[in-house]
Amino acid sequence: MATTTAPGTKYALELVNRPTDATYYVRNMNFWYGDFNALTDISLDVMPHSVTAFIGPSGCGKSTFLRCMNRMNDLIDGTKVEGTMLLNGADIYGSGVDPVDLRRRVGMIFQQPNPFPQSIYDNVAYGPRLQGVKRKSDLDDIVEDSLKRANLWKEVKDILDKNGLAISGGQQQRLCIARVLAVQPEVLLMDEPCSAIDPTSVQKIEDLMTEIKDEVTIIIVTHNMQQAARVSDYTSFFLQEVAGQPAVLVETGKTGDIFTTPIDKRTEDYITGRFG
Repeated sequence: MATTTAPGTKYALELVNRPTDATYYVRNMNFWYGDFNALTDISLDVMPHSVTAFIGPSGCGKSTFLRCMNRMNDLIDGTKVEGTMLLNGADIYGSGVDPVDLRRRVGMIFQQPNPFPQSIYDNVAYGPRLQGVKRKSDLDDIVEDSLKRANLWKEVKDILDKNGLAISGGQQQRLCIARVLAVQPEVLLMDEPCSAIDPTSVQKIEDLMTEIKDEVTIIIVTHNMQQAARVSDYTSFFLQEVAGQPAVLVETGKTGDIFTTPIDKRTEDYITGRFG
């Protein structure tokens, strides 16, 4: 396979040229907030059955790009996207795409836990009920399975009627993950999911990423280089070199290569703490 290179981007792996081989296939994508070109010429593949980490300094477009992947930015007035972004071969910005259905297929976990103000059980059962699951035994199975996959079942199995807002912050974040997993997404987007929780919950979330990546492709934004090195299979380094100018994707590749033998000196400088 030939390496595919976009302007301003260096690859530490051979990109698959056939879109169907990648969960996400992105080419020459640009994004605007109004007149501000926030991201320019972004090209990368997100491979299935893997964890991909987006790293880079604050304000370099990582979270903006992540929100492009399930069209959360559509909710902001004046935004615009150009280029190609395919999910399992389908153009997510094509005509006729239902953004609500897309966000079921591509779940999002935010920096701050956001459980619903209702019971733990009802938090997890919420999505399946919307999809038409009504039988109590079916919902019970989904809730238990989702909480187990989120590494939370043992802690809450006896308090399922407790309000989701009444458990610890780390438990709330894992509850939100269980809520997303309950609707069987294809992709799980995680925007700094461990930055506001305790170390024990961080470990459990990192463990669950490893456990479920064979079922759900995971993309995580993180400022924690150690976390990116621990949990991810691939890493993409974003950078805005000049304030007011668009951010670019500097380098993307296998995590081991990015952290040990990066192609671009800017990547090496960031990973070794010389800036950012």
